[in-house]
Amino acid sequence: MNKKEWPLWEVFIRSKQGLSHKHVGSLRAPDAEMAVNNARDVYTRRSEGISIWVVESANVVASDPSEAGPLYEPANSKAYRHPTFYEVPEGIKHM
Repeated sequence: MNKKEWPLWEVFIRSKQGLSHKHVGSLRAPDAEMAVNNARDVYTRRSEGISIWVVESANVVASDPSEAGPLYEPANSKAYRHPTFYEVPEGIKHM
């Protein structure tokens, strides 16, 4: 990174109707406080958000797409992770 360039921040917004934050974009800012303020100005102009998260892009860790197979394959040796392992009690609806 160029010494004169501000760090890149990833912006996540939780909408009024949403239960989780969603990635909406990126921006540059010198620090976290300015990143939140800039994210508010850029990504919530129509009052659609109720919560903002910013994460410096350098701190985001991602999985390697070439290792997707072993990472996402189900663990067949751990039967307790399968929904068939558990019995649903009588009277439980919508499950």
